[in-house]
Amino acid sequence: MDQPDGDQRDELDAKIERALDELWVRFLPDIEDRVKVLAGAAAALCAGDFAPESRVAAESAAHKLAGILGTFNLNRGTELAREYEATVAPNAQLDPNSGERLSWIVREIRTMMENRKPGMENRKPGA
Repeated sequence: MDQPDGDQRDELDAKIERALDELWVRFLPDIEDRVKVLAGAAAALCAGDFAPESRVAAESAAHKLAGILGTFNLNRGTELAREYEATVAPNAQLDPNSGERLSWIVREIRTMMENRKPGMENRKPGA
């Protein structure tokens, strides 16, 4: 199979950029909703009012975020979402600092989302 030439690669890259940006816009409301679930659960934990249903919802939201953030090359966001998920897993022991750590994770994920670069720039390692 022939490799695409420079112009074909540029055209393909432009299509991928548009597709990634369209997907980001499409999934952003769901991503934001999941981050809100994480923020609410972290706040509840800090307040000493962390109900079992909050834990289940937070674990599910963190799991879904871990997958979708990697799709958009927010790999550090994926790592943080996995840490959040592990922290609130049913068998995990929460300690007095867990709520603060989870709140920090939420802030970091939000910052990454706000700073996400469009298209191909976001596909480059380290972006």
